[in-house]
Amino acid sequence: MDEKAVDSIIRAALAEDLPAGDITTDTLIASELQVRAVIISKEEGVLAGLDIARRVFQLLDPSIVFEKQKEDGQRFRREEILARLSGPAVAILKGERTALNFLQRLCGIATMTSRFAAAAGPKTKILDTRKTTPNLRLLEKYAVRMGGGYNHRLNLSEAVLIKDNHLRLFSSIREAVEKAKALLPPLTEIEVEVTSVGEAKEALEAGASRLLLDNMPLRRMRRVLALVAGRIPVEVSGRINLRRVQKISCLGVDYISVGRLTHSYRSIDISLELVED
Repeated sequence: MDEKAVDSIIRAALAEDLPAGDITTDTLIASELQVRAVIISKEEGVLAGLDIARRVFQLLDPSIVFEKQKEDGQRFRREEILARLSGPAVAILKGERTALNFLQRLCGIATMTSRFAAAAGPKTKILDTRKTTPNLRLLEKYAVRMGGGYNHRLNLSEAVLIKDNHLRLFSSIREAVEKAKALLPPLTEIEVEVTSVGEAKEALEAGASRLLLDNMPLRRMRRVLALVAGRIPVEVSGRINLRRVQKISCLGVDYISVGRLTHSYRSIDISLELVED
């Protein structure tokens, strides 16, 4: 990840939580007091964001020692120590909630992604979408990768995806694809969202380089896949859950995009606890 972009996100989060310092800690805790602490899981999951948590504390006080006990992408058990840290109590207490907010959410995304990836099997890739928390997309898409998923386009500047609302402004799929091919550099991937076998046929004949089958019944997917016959990659989206992922992957699709990875995950319970020497 872009370190400057990540630091910008973290600084904004710290400014939100510490607009004028921490009135409780600044009042009660001596600045010279040194403590030790652990970051510990309260349930099992897949780790993502431990370096983000470390960076929170580093930005507050570079003297804090942060020792990782696990690496992002690894599974952890309940009551497992994920990291040990030591340093000024004031800085550790100030960074506790911001660090955990990042860590719990990113672990939640990674954990959910791992379940979808396992359900899909090795031949179908699970993709994320742009249905992310505003300004946190970089971190959330990172968490998807840590869970065994793959990133779709990061933003609207990155790739061409002609969707239903674009097509409403054209007379046909062919017209939209041909315009894109005429105006974009050669070999630019042009993905087209289709909802019927007829639309898939038109997109294929127009020169689309990838199809997105949106909210399509399984029987219709089979017909589209038979039509495509492996000539271009096929992606499926819409109302995707774990049971449906298994059924779709068995058809032989290349990708399944899952919006819920980043908009309907459940944060993993993780805490920071001070410990005695």
